Amino acid sequence: MTGIPPSTTTPALDTSPRPAVVLRLVYLATTVATMGLSVVVATGDLGKTATGGLTILVLLGLLAMGIPVGFAMILAAVVAMIGIRDVQLAESSLQSITFEGVASWSYSVIPMFVLMGIAMWVSGVTGRAYGSARVWFRQLPGGLGITTNFAGAVLSSASGSTMGITMALTKMAVPEMLRAKYSPALATGSVTMAGTLGQLIPPSVLLVIYAGVAETPIGPQLLSGIVPGAIIAVAYCVVIAAWAVLVPTAAPRSERVTSTWAQQLRAVTQLLPVIAIMLPVLGGMYAGIFTATEAGAVGAVVSVLVSYFAQTRDGNGGRLGPLRFVATCVRESITSVAGIFLIVIGALMLTSAIARSGLATLVTEELIAWNLTRVQLLIVLILVYLVLGMFLESLPMILLTVPILAPALEAAGVDLVWFGVFIVIMCEIGMVFPPIGMLVFVVNRLVQEPRTNLGERITLTTQFRGVLPFVAAAAAILVLLIMWPDLVTWLPYRSDSGG
Repeated sequence: MTGIPPSTTTPALDTSPRPAVVLRLVYLATTVATMGLSVVVATGDLGKTATGGLTILVLLGLLAMGIPVGFAMILAAVVAMIGIRDVQLAESSLQSITFEGVASWSYSVIPMFVLMGIAMWVSGVTGRAYGSARVWFRQLPGGLGITTNFAGAVLSSASGSTMGITMALTKMAVPEMLRAKYSPALATGSVTMAGTLGQLIPPSVLLVIYAGVAETPIGPQLLSGIVPGAIIAVAYCVVIAAWAVLVPTAAPRSERVTSTWAQQLRAVTQLLPVIAIMLPVLGGMYAGIFTATEAGAVGAVVSVLVSYFAQTRDGNGGRLGPLRFVATCVRESITSVAGIFLIVIGALMLTSAIARSGLATLVTEELIAWNLTRVQLLIVLILVYLVLGMFLESLPMILLTVPILAPALEAAGVDLVWFGVFIVIMCEIGMVFPPIGMLVFVVNRLVQEPRTNLGERITLTTQFRGVLPFVAAAAAILVLLIMWPDLVTWLPYRSDSGG
């Protein structure tokens, strides 16, 4: 399980001298413009609202320069606070938010969920889950794509970074699909979308963080993602199967071999560790035995124990000893959690700066003044998140927008537990939506490596063509959830679990 990967939106499309010079010039111009704008915001007498608006441009400029998201948000917030008041405000905010902002009981479950995923990854449990899914699904049309879809749901459910999971799946699944003569569009499209699934399916770090920001109970918020996540996972499988049936050359029939009952039975046993880890977490929350935080603690302990005994042999034919296994899991978890909380700190600082500027209040008052109905407001927000997804990962999008939008959502009668599912789906769609779907660019960078593309030329146009059917399916489900919100809320409100 990976942490927050380095922020990048520039694929390695051409290494010839002329594009390289152009890219350097664009980077230099972006750097100069961002630094100049930062000086204007920090020293100019622009008025608080204008300062808040220009701070967003400073943030986008810092991201375009390749600065990691967390640091970019902190720098933009410091610039804004200096422009709004003085250096002392920036210093005191940095100190208080760093120590107090993340000292929240609701966030304490995040390290537990991350440790669950890391333990399964280190032990090889998740890799065997991928192999198990292949045995069961390979006889279906587009079986490898469906397997990747299933793997994405398993791998990404305990990670705060859709991008990190997509990078892992790209290296693992794209070569295998290309080797089976899958079309590059189907191969890259299924991989790109697979990493977005687990952000709804518990244990989901994104929903935990959303619950902390929106002040909704964590238990019901986690349970709210089960039904929509399952619906989207099935819809993606239908898209892959339909693609393979309608365009047989996209997923050749030679890959569809029948598995014996013995093979399928062995494949089921490979899933037993995952089931043993997830059952007490989800079952305990739904039955009201555990709060979400308690379920995270129980899940972390069970995951470490089960994963240790279920671990595969390493390259030398041995297994990690108990102390080394635990140390490896803890070390990797610390790295991942540090990346997540860096973004949380940066977003809290930037949100504080924008709130002090009055921009957040202005946006809220404007939205309320429009007197939009629930459906109208959600349509506006769909457009907003499509634009934001071009520049930001899901986590910063949630942290930056929810505090601003919460009053307007409540005024329009939007259930905040329901909105958690809505915003996660929209964030994931925004990250793949053309023409600047950030996740597509990341995958494009990876598939330029010969070990991944196996000599196949894969362009951005091919990749966008691959994700569009999945985006259409996700958009259709989003409309379904807007029309019938009970699909999201009936399970968490039936449960007695708390936060």
